[in-house]
Amino acid sequence: MIRSHARESTIAGTAHRKHALLASAAPTPVELEAATAHAGHAPRPRYSGICLSPSRGAVRDKAIDLPFVGWRLLCLGEITNFAAIRRLVGAPRADHLIDDLVARVAIRIDGAHAVPVGRTLMEVTVDVCGLAEAEAVLADLAAAFEVPVVVDGEPHRIDLLWGAAMGQVRHLEETRLIEEAEEAIAVARAEQRTVLRDLSRGTPAFDRLTLTRDFKDALARGEMFLQYQPKLHLRRQQVAGAEALVRWQHPTRGLILPGDFIEVAEEAREIGPLTLWTLRQVIEDQQRLARHGHDIVLSINISGQLLADTAFVEEACQLVSESGARIGFEITETSVIRDPDTAIGHLRRFAEIGIPIAIDDYGAGLSSLAYLKQLPARELKIDKMFVLQLTSSNRDPLIVRSTIDLAHALEMEVTAEGVESQAALALLSVMGCDIAQGFLISRPICFDALRQFLDGGNDPERLVDPRDTFVRPASFWKRA
Repeated sequence: MIRSHARESTIAGTAHRKHALLASAAPTPVELEAATAHAGHAPRPRYSGICLSPSRGAVRDKAIDLPFVGWRLLCLGEITNFAAIRRLVGAPRADHLIDDLVARVAIRIDGAHAVPVGRTLMEVTVDVCGLAEAEAVLADLAAAFEVPVVVDGEPHRIDLLWGAAMGQVRHLEETRLIEEAEEAIAVARAEQRTVLRDLSRGTPAFDRLTLTRDFKDALARGEMFLQYQPKLHLRRQQVAGAEALVRWQHPTRGLILPGDFIEVAEEAREIGPLTLWTLRQVIEDQQRLARHGHDIVLSINISGQLLADTAFVEEACQLVSESGARIGFEITETSVIRDPDTAIGHLRRFAEIGIPIAIDDYGAGLSSLAYLKQLPARELKIDKMFVLQLTSSNRDPLIVRSTIDLAHALEMEVTAEGVESQAALALLSVMGCDIAQGFLISRPICFDALRQFLDGGNDPERLVDPRDTFVRPASFWKRA
């Protein structure tokens, strides 16, 4: 289970910068034009209207594949004197000022990917080796705008505030990274300083005792909600199903992802009520989809703790059987280790009533062929840690290919998690992978957005090129 924590760091000094500025002079018009043209082809991130959470949505498109060197740094830079600049240069020119700033970042910071977010905000993503390099990048970003920007032949000083978040790539929940970056820029506005939040460091903001206390009443207060991540069948070019993901919209802490509360729920013995609530919601949503012509399987995650709970198993079986809904259960291999005989027996009980079982995060733990051959699973999901580096690693493609062959020999379908690039998708197709799941297909979205996704993208004729169908335009997310 992944737990992310936040720490704020004030950035001071620019010594030992890994990402040194090329020169103190402003970029030439030719450089700006080239960089602006490059940035103009990248999808703009969108921080509203996608149903990411009930109160706000912060989702951005995966526009480039960055090399994975350990940590991902997400920076949000906001123009603080935009109103003054607009009065000086006029609204039409000011509205495109952010594009010039993005171009400057693209030139100045090696390995960074910068995109505009509206008129006053830019997003910069870069992979770093650790905290020191992240601080150096932020210092360089601040220094990059000490030189005035030339607009229509006149120099203008641009004041920017920076808020950023960083997390380890291997353990990264990108939605959480975005949320933390948004929190950082909010603090930066209030305190007028650069703020960096490090998701790996502990802080009272995510104190387990406090979370445990708050979680006990979260369901009753209506703070839990679901999102769905679609899964694309590669040969059929159809949406094969979707995974239900639980979110906690905390009244004061904002969006909390499962990595921060599932263990809390297990320790507080609240995982049973949470899972049954999830199951009832997913059954209702699956029935609604079926009535609209999308009778796909919706899957939920089952904790290993519950596989030993006979009362839970019987209630879950009754709910699914009586509803007639197409519901799948996802379990990890390690979830059967505590009491393998009981767990495997209960999994077979699920399978007997028609619930498809998927082995989740395969390869992330202590994978055992002894357990694998005993589990009544129809699907094996390869952990994203192998898929994310599929096109840049020498060993991961071998592991993925052998895992696909093994699963097929055991008569299981294979789902690759963490598919974020066209190159990875193409390679998985060649390897014989059955299903893809990841940000390239879709980010986790609310039920209404899922239904629109299916309405607009479940036609085989339209899915010949996934780039045309699954990279959605801004108008789609605004409707959702």
